[in-house]
Amino acid sequence: MPTIFHATTSDLWDTAKKSGTYTVASLRDEGFIHCCTEEQIPRIVERIYKNNDDLLILCIDTHKLESQMVYEWSPSLTATFPHVYGPINLEAVTEVRVKKDIGVI
Repeated sequence: MPTIFHATTSDLWDTAKKSGTYTVASLRDEGFIHCCTEEQIPRIVERIYKNNDDLLILCIDTHKLESQMVYEWSPSLTATFPHVYGPINLEAVTEVRVKKDIGVI
């Protein structure tokens, strides 16, 4: 099962559970949801979520994902990242990790 990961907060995740799909502002503003590979998690947490104790990581099974997922180059981070072009259906989220379980503080 190919898995990608998405960093979020408990408030956004709670909203998704109530609505049935996960969306964020980047989907509206940029047309996709930013995700990463497992190896990229520490870099993303350090860069964007370092001081956020409410951090969650969604583990997403790409085979269950209903929206299109594309790996694309990020010039600002000089790496290729998975982007989801649509909402994330909750059935594709196989695990939700909390910050203390991620191994990044």
